[in-house]
Amino acid sequence: MRIPVNIEELLSEKIIEGSRLEFKKGWNPTPILRTICAFANDFDDEGSGYIIIGVEENNGKPIRPIFGFNPEDFDKVNKELLGYCNQIEPSFLPRISLEELDGKHILVIWCPSGSNRPYKVPDDVTSKKTYLNYRIRFGGTSIIPNEEQTAELIQLTAKIPFDDRVNTFASTSDLSRSLIRNHLEEIGSKLYLESENLSLIDLAKSLNLCYGSNEHLFPKNIGLLMFSKKTQDFFNNAIIEVIEFPNGLTESYTEKVFEGTIQKQLVDVLEYFKTNVIKEKVVKRKNQEISDRYYNYPFNAIEEAIVNAVYHRNYELPDPIEIRILPTHIEIISYNGVDPSLKQSDFDLGRVRARRYRNRRIGDFLKELKLTEGRGTGISTIIKSLEVNGSSKPVFDTNEPDRLFFLVEIPIHRAFSPLTISDIDEKEIFIIDFCSTPKSKTEILNSIGLKNHPDSFTRHILPLIERNYIEHTIKNNLKHRNQKYVQTGLGALILEQYQR
Repeated sequence: MRIPVNIEELLSEKIIEGSRLEFKKGWNPTPILRTICAFANDFDDEGSGYIIIGVEENNGKPIRPIFGFNPEDFDKVNKELLGYCNQIEPSFLPRISLEELDGKHILVIWCPSGSNRPYKVPDDVTSKKTYLNYRIRFGGTSIIPNEEQTAELIQLTAKIPFDDRVNTFASTSDLSRSLIRNHLEEIGSKLYLESENLSLIDLAKSLNLCYGSNEHLFPKNIGLLMFSKKTQDFFNNAIIEVIEFPNGLTESYTEKVFEGTIQKQLVDVLEYFKTNVIKEKVVKRKNQEISDRYYNYPFNAIEEAIVNAVYHRNYELPDPIEIRILPTHIEIISYNGVDPSLKQSDFDLGRVRARRYRNRRIGDFLKELKLTEGRGTGISTIIKSLEVNGSSKPVFDTNEPDRLFFLVEIPIHRAFSPLTISDIDEKEIFIIDFCSTPKSKTEILNSIGLKNHPDSFTRHILPLIERNYIEHTIKNNLKHRNQKYVQTGLGALILEQYQR
């Protein structure tokens, strides 16, 4: 049976990070079983790992066109793999699939995170006399953990992420065959065509959405969150609330609730923002052909913040994701906050990398649907998107030390804020107007009766640059001898308001 991913995108590392991929030119049982054990232990809660046989690598990257795997060897390798996997303690069986790529065949071994970790494997599965050791992934290799790592691995025995846990209050019949098939079709998995003849249970097993014996088979939470038509029956507050306060928190508000599977909520709420919230403003600069384009909120920043909330929220808590749209900013609030390993200072610096992920399966599925990108990139994407749009910096609140929630505050672009001119004097207005065409520092200071002196620049020009009313013409070298300053679109708006 095919595995439920797009093989081409798997090799491109668009949906799986390189640390969870291992390429092998041929079938070599001992190192492959070590890696299977490491993927099963999933020390960092990153999610499934994949071993691809028939592909050579260079510095961890696949070499194309591929070397290939002889399909006539499939049954032999499959039988050997089953025998060797019986040596893993406790028992662990990966999924194996013969796939086509570059006009050849490859053998893909899919290793979902194990439900009974920690796992041990013989150092040499082909030898009768060998020691068993734990294995974990470190970078792109499978290693024997040190004493500290071993203790941490053992502590993970009872810590299966919530989305990967079995839900004994539900039945596999609560999963939707059509939703699962729609997902396979959307991501371009070859399993989609095969799935037409599969039962719901076989289809759920193929995506690792259930667990147990045939007599006691139950769905996992991930299946109910993403592939059930009654998600809220099991997680009644797994919803997104969008609340608009047009006149501030003390005034009346409107509320819209998004329900259904979590990926449907995500798609629907992002479409709502595109249609109803995000606005563009084009400002023509005086005496120039160039126009400035601003968005009240850059979509990439909104998208990343909401996706992160869906991905990282604690679905065991009764609190929904709450999005507040206020006159001056948007707040995205998720509960119960970020991982304790992350500090407020990390967010203030814009350098965030989680040690472990709360919902490893949700992350995998969202990446397959291209609703999120590489892990650990969300915060930097938000910051960069706002910077490119000319917006102010975002605010990240980890609610230290309580860690009850995580809040992302995205400020509205100043071009969409109620503009006031009470804090700007006539001299500044004159400079903004004077810079409708590029002017040098000397020209600007001379125009207001001052000499070219550093103190004069700091007092009269720099504040206008910091408020984005004028800008440098040579941005990649601010100290260039031909540097000049020109009015921005926001400066044009201030000037227009002043002249009314």
